Amino acid sequence: MESGAGPMRVLVTGGTGLVGRAIERVVSEEGGAREGERWTFLSSRDADLTDAAETRAVFEKHRPTHVIHLAAMVGGLFRNMRQNLDFWRNNVHINDNVLQTAHEMGVVKVVSCLSTCIFPDKTTYPIDESMIHNGPPHQSNFGYSYAKRMIDVQNRGYFQQYGRRFTAVIPTNVFGPHDNFNIADGHVLPGLIHKAYTAQKQGSPLQVWGSGTPRRQFIYSLDLARLFLWVLREYDEIDPIILSVGEEDEVSIKEAAECVVDALGFKGQIVFDSSKADGQFKKTASNGKLRRYLPEFPFTPFSQAVKETCDWFVANYDTARK
Repeated sequence: MESGAGPMRVLVTGGTGLVGRAIERVVSEEGGAREGERWTFLSSRDADLTDAAETRAVFEKHRPTHVIHLAAMVGGLFRNMRQNLDFWRNNVHINDNVLQTAHEMGVVKVVSCLSTCIFPDKTTYPIDESMIHNGPPHQSNFGYSYAKRMIDVQNRGYFQQYGRRFTAVIPTNVFGPHDNFNIADGHVLPGLIHKAYTAQKQGSPLQVWGSGTPRRQFIYSLDLARLFLWVLREYDEIDPIILSVGEEDEVSIKEAAECVVDALGFKGQIVFDSSKADGQFKKTASNGKLRRYLPEFPFTPFSQAVKETCDWFVANYDTARK
């Protein structure tokens, strides 16, 4: 039986992570929820989504009509390079269990979260939604990348065979409050924030891994959360959609580090360690499709978003993931 009648019952997997916390804040503090809706934010303590039986049990408990699927094994460049097989296997199990259970239980819509790292390493820029499967991803994180690509394949299969409206979004580099600020295994911006904070306390130079030349588009987690709600309610395509700031807002890692330094008031030296891997030089993504739908969507300025994230980290240092 389809479960689409009445108010939405939304289940958010990975609901206590960076994006899940941002969605929860938008729903609870910015009026994102509508009357009668029920929102449930799952953590890894609620169910092991690599286990089909546990996935089924948590779906039966909450009986969602809609799912935002954020749960994944994630990590920064260096952890991916060490554990490509683990990233592949764990994420394939999670994704298949969530999507198949959603299908079996008549969930109306699933919105899964992909990543720009799924795109081919050898490509033309800017990348867009039509180019996902045009070639191999960067070898540094092929396990994670291929596992995420398979969500798109699976969504198309559910639509072709069963008419399911399962889709996916592709955000660029996400950051914000509740991020993972682990220096070794986290993503670049929260890692920079933690390192700059520590260097400031110790009176030492800020060591930035790599040359500082690679370029990235960063999206503030609260902006992404607002866009997730729009996709859940309004976006009706099976094809994925890139959620990103514009190409003109791409910044180098050096520029990002300088922005962190300004936000924290760090006065020390910045040193770039070129012996560390840079990863992919750039992954410039087009947000043209998003802008055709939402031409006026206001993205938070990068410097403001970095300042808010730094302020959150300083205020929550003792309990922040690090």
